[in-house]
Amino acid sequence: MIDGKTQLFGFFAHPAQHSLSPLMYNITFAQQGLNATYLAFDFKTDLAAAVASIRTLNFGGVNLSMPFKAQVLPLLDEVAPEASLIGAVNTIVNQNGHLVGHSTDGAGFFAGLAQQDQQFKQAHLTILGAGGAGLAIIAAAAHAGFTTVDVFKRQNSTYATVAAKLAKIAAATQIAINLHDYSANAELTAAIQQSDLLVNATNIGMGTSQELPLPLAVLKQIATRTVVSDVVYFPQETVFLKAARRLGCPTYNGLPMLIQQGALAFKLWTDAEMPIDQVTQALEQQLYQK
Repeated sequence: MIDGKTQLFGFFAHPAQHSLSPLMYNITFAQQGLNATYLAFDFKTDLAAAVASIRTLNFGGVNLSMPFKAQVLPLLDEVAPEASLIGAVNTIVNQNGHLVGHSTDGAGFFAGLAQQDQQFKQAHLTILGAGGAGLAIIAAAAHAGFTTVDVFKRQNSTYATVAAKLAKIAAATQIAINLHDYSANAELTAAIQQSDLLVNATNIGMGTSQELPLPLAVLKQIATRTVVSDVVYFPQETVFLKAARRLGCPTYNGLPMLIQQGALAFKLWTDAEMPIDQVTQALEQQLYQK
């Protein structure tokens, strides 16, 4: 029940109305018996005023998505190392008016795999795409047991910028990161043949799309021991995951990442644990059982 003591948390993005975060966090607040509520705020401009409102209205914390993850950095009082490394924030913690930015996406991705008993040591990662989710996963790879990362990205206007970010991540984490042109199928084939984990960090395959993020002939070169993951969580099984499963690989969609990054944000805000099983059941009901 909302009253005069209810603590407000929120989601800043455009678009924001599709977000599952209100469902995820409000279930968590109820389960934990916390007098708090979480709302989605959809806006395009004046991020500075929105960030100021966190202090003015005493938000407990905020999540951010596109287009604000990078724009918010200069508006914060402090940026945690993992967020500074990739130049993006998805979680803000309000510490009595002192706003601290964090990135929970990368750690959340690997926590989602660990939840499925998929853990790695001295491992090789191949990742398709180097946008926000991809960079977060790459930056978290060293802590998750990876020593080598092959990144495949399209040769477009952001290629040089991403190359510089990857060099920064490699220097900070002491892992070998190799950037390749997405169209280099021979290099892609060689990489996935050696990989312990193959990740699609693009939005190819989202919704009703029947596209694959790589040629099927290349995917067929993968070893059956290789774990295959997609950051996409709708549909429940993308064409990419379906093809990998048919080849004998263990496959996982992006829902565990969504939940675990949220659990890490919730921990930062409240120092409490998210009820993962209840949240997973609710989100699966919302997404897949309508």
